Formats: sequence, C-alpha cells, structure tokens
Amino acid sequence: MGYIWRAKGVWKCVLCVPVIVCMVHFIIPAVQFFIGFLPMDKCSLESGKMPNFDTHVDASLDFWSRRDVPTCTPWKTPIIWEGMFDPDRYDQLHKKQGSSVALTVFAVGRYLDVYLENFLNSSERHFMLGLPVSYYVFTDTPEKVPHIKLAPQRSLKVIEVKKYTRWQDISMMRMKTISDVIESDIRHQFTHVFCFDVDQVFTGRFGSEALGESVALLHAYYYHLPKMWYTYDCNPKSKAYMTTGDFYYHAAVFGGSWKSVKALTEACYKNIMEDKLNNVEALWHDESHLNKYFWLHKPSRVLSPEYCWDTNIGSRSDIRAQRLLWAPKRYDELRTP
Repeated sequence: MGYIWRAKGVWKCVLCVPVIVCMVHFIIPAVQFFIGFLPMDKCSLESGKMPNFDTHVDASLDFWSRRDVPTCTPWKTPIIWEGMFDPDRYDQLHKKQGSSVALTVFAVGRYLDVYLENFLNSSERHFMLGLPVSYYVFTDTPEKVPHIKLAPQRSLKVIEVKKYTRWQDISMMRMKTISDVIESDIRHQFTHVFCFDVDQVFTGRFGSEALGESVALLHAYYYHLPKMWYTYDCNPKSKAYMTTGDFYYHAAVFGGSWKSVKALTEACYKNIMEDKLNNVEALWHDESHLNKYFWLHKPSRVLSPEYCWDTNIGSRSDIRAQRLLWAPKRYDELRTP
C-alpha cells in the first residue's frame, strides 16, 4: 500500500511540471503586458517654461510630442524618447563642440567568449557614429579579446584586471577601476564616458542625443511600476539604504562628462567599501549604490528604456525604438566559478 501511495505522489509531481511550465510561459508575459497599461507620471513642465538643459540644442526637444510617457523629470531635466529630438542637430552640435566618448566595458571570465565580439561589432554600427570613440575593454584574458574592424576616429584599449571569485565582486569593483582609468587616461583625451554591461547588443541609433553632464537610464522592468515596488536597498546598515527615490535606474548603462562619472564611481566605490567593512552587501550590489547616488545627485539627463530594452518583456506601444537589447542571460553557466 505504501508503494502505491508513493507512486501516486510521484505521478502528481510529474503531472504538475507541465502545469507549472504553462503558468510560467503564459502568466508572466500576461503580467508584463498588463503592467504596460499602468499609468505613469507625466511631465509637469508648463508650456513656455524652460527646463534645465545640458546644451542649447535641448531647447529643440519636443516635450509634448510623447504624451504617453514622462518626458521630463520632477527637477525639469529631459527624459529622452524616440520622437522628441532631431538627431542631426545633436550630431552637428557635438561635432562642432569636439565631443568625444570613452566607452568602458568589462568582459571577465566566460563573459568575454560569449558576449564581447557581438557587443563591439554592434557598437561600431550604432554607437555615437561620427564622433571619436575609444573602447576600454577590461578583462582577465587580454589575449582573447577579438580583433574588431574599427571605423576612423575609433580605437580600442585592452586593460587587464583581476578576476574575482564572486561575480558580485566583479560588478562592484568595476567602480574603482573606472574611476582609476578616468584619472590616469580618459580625462586627458575624452569629454564624455559611457559605461556598459557586456551582455547587450546595439540594434539602433545610440547617438549624441544621449550625451549630457550626468546620464542615468530608466530600468526596463520598473518604469511603469509604482514607486512602492522599486527594489531599493532596505537595509539601514547599508550605505545604499533608501526608503524612496525618483525612479529606478539600471546600472547596465550610465554616463556623463568624465568629471561626473568619476565622481559617481568614486562615491559608489567608497560606499561599497564601507559596507564591506561592516559585513554588509547591498541588495543589487553596485546598482543599489548607483540608485542611491542618483537620488542624492540628480542626473541632468535620463534615458528611456529604449536605450536598454529586454524583448522578454514583450511589445510595448511606448517603446518605439529599440536601441540596445539585453542579450540572452546564461547566469547558471557564466557565473559558476
């Protein structure tokens, strides 16, 4: 009799598997679909009132062309969406001003093998075309960095870094590495810095309209959600602790002038190290510290989720351009020591 009951129990478990798979397959996309209908706060900028601009070309931004999304922050700086800007005007301005961009990306361990080549090749097709760009590739295996055919005014530098046992430490310690290379090299050659995760692919224009003094990115999974659902660090012992904020920002992309990025990375590194001394680790590691920093030091420019989109979310009517996409995540394989 005991054998029969055990057999029935096994069969129940077996039959539950396809049910669970179906629920995950259909319910999660359905939830994401309905999240897309949640209302968002709109730009409170009154017609005729001047917002805070990074450049005079920002005066040409059409804040009322996108009434379906917030086009400015509560502190009156722009949130960049498709349809708001004239790309040619921005390109002409930044060429005239002599703007130049250092792009930093970390490709440590198996992340280099899986993602780096596609990231760099796609960047050559879409990132800051027409401006001087230098890629700063940080890796523990410099000899494995692929050869990429670069356009004129574009270069690539490979910098060897230590591989930490825990991926969390790799993520957090990049803040110090970026700060150090800005001080030793970037600040002498480039006006702006953009920092990217490597597991992404450029699919559309990621141009000079994104350049600003201090640039943050709205997280694709949070921009429609109410603030009470934002996953800020809630541990009072952490330097990343915060009870509220403006938006939830994604650490996969951030940038600005070299001075602003240096200040951000130095502050985040300092807070990460203070947490370590107190045996504390922020909930989302460097992203938690980045959100705290942007809460205290408001970005002068915010990029919409067009600039880092995950197609697993599904179709959204407010995402009219997909400029940078999440590559398929393979955490179990890539983050295993």
